[in-house]
Amino acid sequence: MARILIVEDDDSVRTFTARAIAAAGHEVETAEDGDLGLTQIREAAGSYDLVLSDIRMPAMDGIEMAKRAAGEFPGLKILLMTGYAEQRERASDLEEIIIDVVPKPFTLMEIRSKVQMALQ
Repeated sequence: MARILIVEDDDSVRTFTARAIAAAGHEVETAEDGDLGLTQIREAAGSYDLVLSDIRMPAMDGIEMAKRAAGEFPGLKILLMTGYAEQRERASDLEEIIIDVVPKPFTLMEIRSKVQMALQ
């Protein structure tokens, strides 16, 4: 069982993703934007097994959150997700700090598979 933080501003996507990952046996926490996500990462001293974050969010976006989190907690596993092609391109220079970018929309099986891959 892994401890996973999901950072997603869309309530329905956050709830769906959290349920899918929790049903696979993982402990899941959530945050509604990058500012809150970074605060939770700091409060946990970077002890999450994986951070799964949307890229496009109000306040701090997922790319900025990933950069800050990785800077403070090297080795933190980060998986980003987006439904926008231009956001995937923006994340392409983050190869050293993120595992992958998951395209949205995704199915239950797709997100579970990506999370399992990221945890290995």
